[in-house]
Amino acid sequence: MLIKEKVNQAVGILQEFDVDCWITFARESQINGDPTLAFLVSSDITWHSAFIITKDGRAHAIVGRYDVASVEETGAYDEVVGFVEGIRVPFQDYLKEINPPKIALNYSEGSEICDGLTHGMYLTMLRLLTEIGMTDRVISAERCVSAIRERKSPTELKSIREAIRHSEEIFDLVSGFIKPGVTEREIAEFMQVEVNRRELEFAWDAAQCPAVFTGPDTAEAHYGPSAKTVEKGHVLNMDFGVKVDGYCSDMQRTFYILDDGETQAPPDVQKGFDTIVKAVHDAFAAIRPGKQGHEIDRIAREVVTAAGYDEFPHGLGHQVGRFSHDGTALLGPPWEKYARKPFQALEENMVFTIEPRLTVQGRGICTIEEMVVVARDGAEFLSHPQREIILI
Repeated sequence: MLIKEKVNQAVGILQEFDVDCWITFARESQINGDPTLAFLVSSDITWHSAFIITKDGRAHAIVGRYDVASVEETGAYDEVVGFVEGIRVPFQDYLKEINPPKIALNYSEGSEICDGLTHGMYLTMLRLLTEIGMTDRVISAERCVSAIRERKSPTELKSIREAIRHSEEIFDLVSGFIKPGVTEREIAEFMQVEVNRRELEFAWDAAQCPAVFTGPDTAEAHYGPSAKTVEKGHVLNMDFGVKVDGYCSDMQRTFYILDDGETQAPPDVQKGFDTIVKAVHDAFAAIRPGKQGHEIDRIAREVVTAAGYDEFPHGLGHQVGRFSHDGTALLGPPWEKYARKPFQALEENMVFTIEPRLTVQGRGICTIEEMVVVARDGAEFLSHPQREIILI
């Protein structure tokens, strides 16, 4: 169902951008597959394979003989052609038949999700097109591939919602396990056991999923749990996600370990946490189609700095899909490392995280990571937003 949804969606996107023909060209996808293949075929392909979709509604696949059955099984293609000796003849014959003025290929300087065509395969494709006089028709498929990945279908959103449900349940369970004296690694192992019990996949490398950081002087992000122990009076935060049917959740929650005699978080911790909550919700309220990501990022960033904290050293939020970081548009500042991503317009059915952070000196990192979907007139929370610090 998903592949048929995405192939049909691709036709409309090609019409929208006036692109005559989009080709995904790959081989031995288990080793080095184009990330777009997941929307086009349900299994790995072996030999040179071309998935060709046109704006007039044709979906045509040319694959090695033994891959024909699995591609036909998707029900997404009008015709699946198998070859034995090589792809050149069936590919060139079909291109001459449809004679597309514009041929979009999966390469991009600015977006990793649209850059699936390897250099060697690009050279092979140019040779095939040169022989039939079509090299001057080649354009980047970045706009098309971005839209196909970013505009989530009903099936994709259903899987993301289910991944979020599991993540929230596991966060609730681990809240009863955390206590002074346990290590970051023990907390992570507790959650990993639960993930395995539910027969789920981790949203990213299990060595860092969940990422657990307790107290001050931590790596802060993108690092595996350590032997460091939970202590009273410290803030603990976790970054965690799972996959359901190939689609991810990506969420963070913040906890406070009560010190002796405390029944609530002290003022410095509470101020930091409340600042993060305000940053999340002010940014959320500003999201709507047509806005650019840097505009949303600036709102949250100014909430944090106005409260007296340093600005967070990363974008406010990234897209989520088949990967925990997935999509071209970004809720981020206009920094060099983000290229044009913060200037992409937000579109309906894009799924983003919102994840500001700040440091409470001597305590640890306060951060929340929520997941939202862009709606027609604003945004909708997919996760249940954390509004109160979790007290341990």
